[in-house]
Amino acid sequence: MVIQGKEVRQEREQFALLQVAKSLTVHLDLTELLEEVMDKIDEVLDPAEFGIVLLWDASEGIFKPRASCGEGIKETDLLYQIKLKEEESITGIVYSKAEALILSTPEEVASAQKNMGARNRALMLQAFGSLEPKSIVAVPLCVGSAKYGVLLFGTLFGERFFTFEDITFLQTAADLIALAIDRSRLESQTTTIEAAKQADRFRAEAMATLSHELRTPLAAIKGYSTALLLEEVDWPDEKQKEFLTLIDQECDNLQTMIADILDSSLIDVDQMTLELQPARLHHLAREVADEIQRRTSEHNLVVDFPEQFPIIEVDSFRIKQVIRNIIDNSIKYSPEGGLIVIRGEERHMDVVISISDQGVGISQEDLIPLFEKYFRVKSSTGIHIPGTGLGLPVARTVVEKHKGRIWAESKLDEGTTLYFSLPKKRIDINEK
Repeated sequence: MVIQGKEVRQEREQFALLQVAKSLTVHLDLTELLEEVMDKIDEVLDPAEFGIVLLWDASEGIFKPRASCGEGIKETDLLYQIKLKEEESITGIVYSKAEALILSTPEEVASAQKNMGARNRALMLQAFGSLEPKSIVAVPLCVGSAKYGVLLFGTLFGERFFTFEDITFLQTAADLIALAIDRSRLESQTTTIEAAKQADRFRAEAMATLSHELRTPLAAIKGYSTALLLEEVDWPDEKQKEFLTLIDQECDNLQTMIADILDSSLIDVDQMTLELQPARLHHLAREVADEIQRRTSEHNLVVDFPEQFPIIEVDSFRIKQVIRNIIDNSIKYSPEGGLIVIRGEERHMDVVISISDQGVGISQEDLIPLFEKYFRVKSSTGIHIPGTGLGLPVARTVVEKHKGRIWAESKLDEGTTLYFSLPKKRIDINEK
């Protein structure tokens, strides 16, 4: 029952994120947009009794509440008079560190708010009907290195408190909000008609892709979870495990799609950054292969690297993302299963990682736009292949930011091999 409750919770959170994403594509005033999104989050974040979005105003050097929600706020007008300094209270802590914060007791909340100014404290108490928050969860609103503010939720009356499980959902929602804020500020600086049309086209494409591709896994999650909740059916343990496994797989699919969409948005605003560290690429490849192997029994993943493979400086998280995106693509386009081989080759100036499958293959005409955003290779079997069409474009951007390149070779009905190269020498990621 605990697992089932967890899956139902994930379904509610994923559905809420879909609703948030839909809201963020609508042409609304930023304040109206934030108010609508806050209400959607509040419906899912069960312990929450109030929520606030505080945005940093660089011109005045203060945080200002920009949107709020919840029955715990008694005097909204007073709440919007609060003006926090850069390092003041919980908001200042989360913003300066750019890290999520969870405070589970009134004592922890009081300690984090001890440097709040007297005026702001008085306004807060009046806004909350003289009640002090009992617990708080707060996450930063950031896009790459750009910080815009803090998303904060709290409790005032009930005995339920936030948990670390709430942070994952709330941070994803905050990332979507931050992207909307970033987009709004970029659009406010755009005055040409052509730029506005391009932004509209992007939103339409993103919304069409998001709506279409998220519908399938959401429908599956809803169907299986509804079946498990039927009181009149006594499912055998084996069948329950099968349903829960399928729900878990669909949740993984949703997380991958949302990650691709968020990364694509970061790329569009040139906010994807790299953190370079020495890494053993065969270890990264093995970690990803082991992770994916646990999710498929039809495919056999093999990692084949020379024994003395060079250590090079890369962003390990992003390179694992590249390998994962390519392998996911290989699995999708080899529905009959088969061998997937991840190989490493050292050359004079660089190293090359190749990932080969035994799938349906790609026609020569489809190889040209393979790494373009939203491009989807049509399956020769006629079967719909799920995905956002963003995995390989994101992989291309990551590789190119490492000063490498990515390409593909394929033959229909024989399989596909995707390659990407990375320089062996230290790179300057700021060099254009």
